[in-house]
This record gives sequence, structure tokens and C-alpha cells, in this order.
Amino acid sequence: MPIRQMKDSSETHLVIKTQPLKNHNPKTVQNGKIPPSPVTTPATVTQSQASSPSPPSKNRSRRRNRGGRKSDQGDVCMRPSSRPRKPPPPCQTTSAVVSASTAGEIVAVSHQMQMGVRKNSNFAPRPGFGTLGTKCIVKANHFLADLPTKDLNQYDVTITPEVSSKSVNRAIIAELVRLYKESDLGKRLPAYDGRKSLYTAGELPFTWKEFTVKIVDEDDGIINGPKRERSYKVAIKFVARANMHHLGEFLAGKRADCPQEAVQILDIVLRELSVKRFCPVGRSFFSPDIRTPQRLGEGLESWCGFYQSIRPTQMGLSLNIDMASAAFIEPLPVIEFVAQLLGKDVLSKPLSDSDRVKIKKGLRGVKVEVTHRANVRRKYRVAGLTTQPTRELMFPVDENCTMKSVIEYFQEMYGFTIQHTHLPCLQVGNQKKASYLPMEACKIVEGQRYTKRLNEKQITALLKVTCQRPRDRENDILRTVQHNAYDQDPYAKEFGMNISEKLASVEARILPAPWLKYHENGKEKDCLPQVGQWNMMNKKMINGMTVSRWACVNFSRSVQENVARAFCNELGQMCEVSGMEFNPEPVIPIYNARPDQVEKALKHVYHTAMNKTKGRELELLLAILPDNNGSLYGDLKRICETELGLISQCCLTKHVFKISKQYLANVSLKINVKMGGRNTVLLDAISCRIPLVSDIPTIIFGADVTHPENGEESSPSIAAVVASQDWPEVTKYAGLVCAQAHRQELIQDLYKTWQDPVRGTVSGGMIRDLLISFRKATGQKPLRIIFYRDGVSEGQFYQVLLYELDAIRKACASLEPNYQPPVTFIVVQKRHHTRLFANNHRDKSSTDRSGNILPGTVVDTKICHPTEFDFYLCSHAGIQGTSRPAHYHVLWDENNFTADGIQSLTNNLCYTYARCTRSVSIVPPAYYAHLAAFRARFYMEPEIMQDNGSPGKKNTKTTTVGDSGVKPLPALKENVKRVMFYC
Repeated sequence: MPIRQMKDSSETHLVIKTQPLKNHNPKTVQNGKIPPSPVTTPATVTQSQASSPSPPSKNRSRRRNRGGRKSDQGDVCMRPSSRPRKPPPPCQTTSAVVSASTAGEIVAVSHQMQMGVRKNSNFAPRPGFGTLGTKCIVKANHFLADLPTKDLNQYDVTITPEVSSKSVNRAIIAELVRLYKESDLGKRLPAYDGRKSLYTAGELPFTWKEFTVKIVDEDDGIINGPKRERSYKVAIKFVARANMHHLGEFLAGKRADCPQEAVQILDIVLRELSVKRFCPVGRSFFSPDIRTPQRLGEGLESWCGFYQSIRPTQMGLSLNIDMASAAFIEPLPVIEFVAQLLGKDVLSKPLSDSDRVKIKKGLRGVKVEVTHRANVRRKYRVAGLTTQPTRELMFPVDENCTMKSVIEYFQEMYGFTIQHTHLPCLQVGNQKKASYLPMEACKIVEGQRYTKRLNEKQITALLKVTCQRPRDRENDILRTVQHNAYDQDPYAKEFGMNISEKLASVEARILPAPWLKYHENGKEKDCLPQVGQWNMMNKKMINGMTVSRWACVNFSRSVQENVARAFCNELGQMCEVSGMEFNPEPVIPIYNARPDQVEKALKHVYHTAMNKTKGRELELLLAILPDNNGSLYGDLKRICETELGLISQCCLTKHVFKISKQYLANVSLKINVKMGGRNTVLLDAISCRIPLVSDIPTIIFGADVTHPENGEESSPSIAAVVASQDWPEVTKYAGLVCAQAHRQELIQDLYKTWQDPVRGTVSGGMIRDLLISFRKATGQKPLRIIFYRDGVSEGQFYQVLLYELDAIRKACASLEPNYQPPVTFIVVQKRHHTRLFANNHRDKSSTDRSGNILPGTVVDTKICHPTEFDFYLCSHAGIQGTSRPAHYHVLWDENNFTADGIQSLTNNLCYTYARCTRSVSIVPPAYYAHLAAFRARFYMEPEIMQDNGSPGKKNTKTTTVGDSGVKPLPALKENVKRVMFYC
């Protein structure tokens, strides 16, 4: 029977009465395995079953032909017919044709998935290795590590009194090892994690023992003379043994589950010596001795260091080493730090209230040491700043509340004369018993990482330090490995670990660039990118849109009207040359406005234009902004996209004065997709030659969650989901955004239900809305889902897959009983430390202009996971520094992609990014989701600029809505949702 159109309202569902499938074994599920319990056939799945929570079934080992498509995929009809069935013609598949795995059995199987994943902890297995592309050799910053032959033992450590500082804990255990290694510890050299666990190679002579250890108080600060000692009791108790045989089998690919505890122990062992030598930050180590620190401004400096992590790979255990940089607080006298922070002389000029606020924020939580006592350098943590200058400060010195000034106290007690009495004092200790320290008597303690947001200048300065050409980075990594001298590491020796000093040589392949299709009216109708880039010369957009009604608002005082007019003319002409139709005349004359009256200006332009066009809305608003525009850009986007429903394109003053053809061409690309057009499409897409995309209607999702900066403890996280709205082109992506709880990684609004007093239970959510919009745009429902998920760390893979795949299932089932298109769920990672280098830097044919590996380089052997379906892909050409390949991990695959299939699809999609004529570093749907999430930050409460140039909240009361206590974002206007507004 024909399928009725999907409805927006949740109470009307599509109903398909299906028959049992012919020539189909209902017990066969995705990847060719039989489920642990009988599967309900499509004809017997009830509506309640289809719409009930359906966590996906266990993704077990795939078919024996190692990942090819199922033989009956794409030609199983949902209605019986006496005539022989023919496969549908390419790209003309109706929504009555589904793959075997979509026809209902997944609904039943999916109920078992949640238990299956938890029980066996397996993701999609590797279907084999890729073969497409030109073979080559690359080097990776992975160093082979031998597997220890001894079993590792774990002991629980209890320190009394309890200590919160890892460094103090380490000092206690180090002293214990020094005292008792040769005796009670049986000559064992243990590794310690700084908290509760101690590890040894071989057993200790006891299962439980208590020791007494005394250590000196490092913060006491006495240089010469006796220091205060503290006594601790340390109880060590045997907990468990980590089996190295299990790890060996996993590395050999004979077991699917990784013994994480064994890998974690070896990681701690190899970090032990570096923790003692350097300043540890997360998995990285920093030191001012590795390279001379560079000043970043405002009292900060950059320290160089290295990242280190042990990873299980196909070649065995691998030590991943990479260079790192981080911002540290410069160990300056506090007065000098304050002068740098404020950028002015603080000794002669009085401090303003805003200066005090900035100093307080800059110093709160920072450790300082006193310098006014000859042989004592006691350390304190700054709690705040006094409101009064030092000369006015008094405090009680006895129980009778006898008051004494700070100036008198320091003179009498220490013989220290305070010179700068106009400055406030540092407040240390707690609020009840605050102590005052004059700024001139304090110096910042070395080795404190700066964790707050950097300003633009500091970011630029830090990037200059971190940006290294590939050859230089490779040499620094090799020097780091040699300097760390793992062959001399007593902990590595104790645990029987040898580390290679050579970079891993890895077989790679360079995938070919895809042909791109442009409009038939252009001189060049198609194009083959060269080394990841091309241009728009002699080409016209494949779907150029028309801009009939537009206006321009100028917020830049330095741009005269004739200059703005000339710029708009040039931009309109470039749009015409590129394949659009652009009316040369704006609806109303260019409107000049002040940046602080953005809302008034936009509403004036909007309503004036509406009156002029007799109620027809503006299609495009051009906005000229000052180069440094503070919150103007964000305010403009928020008002246009959530209040007025205007599509806008912002241009900075510097580009208006210096009009470059390249800039205008890029802006025209952005305008066209914001209008709903396409710039280019893959030739294979319109020729229906993309495996597992062109055969049946396929929707490609991208999803990302962006979290607030460090230090912003109350701001919500922003989730964004985009989805392709055209098939077979898969080029246009509609986007939706939502706010959710602070630092919540799981996307909460993928699927949701709520109670309506009239309609009852109503279904909604981002997945459901995007599936409906796909159906409206294409006339067909998606029969396959490919979901690229950005921003997930390895430790979150399981919970993200379980939660979000379940939400996808529920969203599909809420639209139509038995509607369960097969899903491929891929995590995209950019925040990793694997780098790939050319095997021979002198061979120019194997590198791009920047000295990086060529775009299209893919690696799925040796440094990849022993059994799971992952690969590294460098899809872009480097510009400066060392290219970072994207890491793709296929967690779930019901579409049975081959390695070549998913690698080629991902690489080809990277050439369809709308904003430039270059291939990009991550797959565009994930990139678009990131852009949409970043844009949505501007939709929250309007921000004001703080003194340090970073945005801060206005002091307004916010109302919270919903269980999460997060105020929802204002809704996007309907016309904005439909287009790529975030570009």
C-alpha cells in the first residue's frame, strides 16, 4: 500500500501493513549473526513495540564476506507481488523499497542491544582493510613498547590523615619506598598513581601492611634550618592481579575486549619518572628547561612540553609521543605581574575599580611565596584582594581586639618597610581568618598552569610557539624520546618494558580526489581538485540562487556611503559571475547605524524594507562591521535568526576597503548556500555511483556538543545536529541547536516526548524534526542513516552510542511503526595526538607545499585499533604547522560498509564543504554541526565585554525551564532552519 506522508504532529503515525519477507530468514540480523532470542517478524511488530524504547542490538562480528552489502539489500518490497521483483533503477528508489535489515527485525533485535553492548563491550569489528588509492609509507609518532612478561599487581593505598594533593601523596610514597624498598617491599620498585593505587611487577611480601612515614612540609618555606615534619600512616593492601596474557591476546586480535586496567597500569609506569622530572598537566609534561619560555603578555608565558600515552594498536603496545605547549603564569614579583596584567605603571598611578576587579580575577587561586623573610619562603594561595589600600588596613592582634596597622606590623615583626602603601594587600587564608600580605613582599611560585580563557593576543602568541613545520616537529619528538631515555628508566626496567626510539613506519594509501560537478553554463563544467584545492575561475555554481530583495546596514563609522555602495556592487557582480542572480539595487538605501543600537537599526531596516516591498520579506541583509566589534556580531546574528527571520552576511571593514577577488568569491559561496543553493556536488553523487548512499534515500547527520570555556561554571553546553536535505546530492544541511546542562556530553534533545493537554503524548526532538524536513525536501523518507558524531572522547564511546542510537531508534519509530532504517554511527576525533609524517621530507612528490603529507592519506593498519573499525584520514592540504589527521571510529554499522566504502565516502564528502574551494580536515556534516553550536552561543543572554576583552554575562536574572534547569535557546525562525544559516 502507498505510504502516507509523514506528519509533523506526533499523534498521527504512518501505518504500513507488511507481509513476512520472501526468501528472507527472519532470524538473520545485521552483520549476519543470529540474535539471542527469537525475532518478531515485521508483520507481528505492534505499534507499541515499535515506539517503545529500543536500544540497539549488539553489533557483533559481521558477515563472512567481510563487509560487503547483503545480497538482497535494496530489492525487498514492503508489499507482496505476484510479479518477479526487479531492483529499482538507480536514484529512483521509492520509499516502498527498503534494505533487508530495515524491514522490521531490527526493532525486535534493538531491545537486546543495550544488554549486548554492556555485556560484551564490542563495537563494530573491522571488516577488512582498505585497498583503494596509491600506496605509500608514512611515519607516525608512535613508538613500539614491549609487553611485560610478569603479571602486574595492584595494591590499595590508604594515607592517614587524608591528603588531597597528588604531589604530597607522591612525596609520602617516595619516602616510603626510600625507607623500605630493600626490606619490607622485597626490593620491588612500585609505580604510584598519586591517589589510591600502587602497582608492582611481581608480588610484595605481604597482602596488607601499615607503615609510618614522616615528610617535611614543602610550603613551610624555611631555606636554612629545621623544617616542620608531618607524620602519616600508610596502609598498603593487595587488591588484584592484571593478566598480561589477556592483553597479549587482545593485541593479537584474538580477543575483542581490551583489559583497560592493564593498559592503565603500564601508562602509569611509564609516566612515573616524568612526573618527578617535569610539571604534569593531564597526560602532558611541561618544563621551562625544554625550551626557553616565551612571553604571551599580561603576566603569562608559554612552556613547551610533551604528551605521552600508551595505546593498544595492531603493531602491539604503542607509546604515543607528541609535542605540546601550554600557558603558565610567569614567576614574577607580584607587583611586576600586576603591571603586566594591567599594561600600565602601578607604582605611581592609583588603581581604578576595574583595575582591582581585573587583579582579583588574575590572582585568585594563584600560589605566591613571601620574600620579606630572609631564610623563609613560605607559600600561600591568594583568596582575594583587600578593598582598602595597605596604608588604611588595620587588624586585631590579640583577644582584646587591640588594632594594629599592617605597615606597623611588618616593620616591627620583620623589619620590612612597605614602600607602596597605596596598593591593596593580597588576602590569603580563609574568609574567617584572613591574612594580609603586601604585594611587594610576594612572588608568584613557578610552575602554575593558567587555566582560564586566553585573549586574542595571547592565543596568537601561543600559536606562534606551537606551530611547527612537520620536519621540525618530528625532530623534536625524536629528541624528546632520546632525552627521556626510557632504556635507563628504572620503572620501565622494573616492569620489563623496552621502548623503541624509532618512529613507527606505517603503510598508507593516498585516496584520489573526487570529480566535482559545476553548472553546464560555465566554461568548466566539472573539476578535479589538485592537492586538496581548486578555484571558481570559469565555473558557475551548480544551483545558483536569486537575490532580488536585499539591504545593507553599515555599523562602521570609517566606511563612507560611497565606499559601502562600491563594495556592495563588487559583491553583487561576483555573485553574478559565480552563477547567482543578484539584483544590483538594494530595496532601501544603505543605512548607517551605531554599533550600540544594533537592535533598533535592524528592526528599522526590516520594517522599512517590508513597507517598500508591500509585505514581501528581505531575502538577504548585508552588514558592514568594525574590525573590532565586541558583541555586535553575536547580537546581530541572534536578532536576525531568532527574532526577525533574516538571513545575514557580515563583512569586516578591512575587507570593504581592501576588496580582493578571492574574498568576494568566498563570500559569494556563503551567500548562495544561505539562500538555499548548492555551490558544487560530487560527480559520483549525481551519477549515482556512491556505494551505500546512491542506491536508496540516505540521510547523513552531523552532531557536536560545545562546552563553555574553563572557568565558566554555570554556562550551558550547546548541542547542534545537522542533516542532509537532498538526495542523491547530500550537499545541503539543515541545522538545529539546543542548550543543555553544563558539560553534558550526551545530546539530550535528539528525541523527546511531552504531555500536551489536548493532544496527549507528543513526540519531538532534533532527529525527528530533521527526518521530517528531509521527507518534505526530497519527497522520500530516509532508508539509511549515516551519523557522524564529533567531540566524543574514548571514555564516553559506550554511553554516547547507547543513549544516542536509542534516541535515533525512538525518533524513527515515533514517525511510523516498524520504521527502523539501518544506522552507521561514526565518531570523529580531532583532539588526539597522532601525527603522520612523510617518509622522506626531501621527496617533494610525497608532500604538499607546507611539507605535510598529501590530502587523501588514509591509515587503517599498524597504529589503529587491533580489532575495531577505525582509521586516520588526512583529507586536507596543510597551510602552516603540522597537519592533524582526523580519527574516525565506526562504533556501529548496520549498513555493512567496507573499509574502502566508508573511507572513500568520508574523504569525498570533505570536498563538498560550502565555505571554500578546499577540502577540509573533518567531514563537513561534523564541521557544520560545530559551526551551528558555536553560532548558538550568541543566542544566549546578551553578553557584555569585560575589561580583559572576554565576554561576560550581564547581571540579569535568568529563568530556568525544564528538568535540567537550563534556559532553552530562543527558537530559530522557520525560514532560517531550512538553510545553512551557520555558514
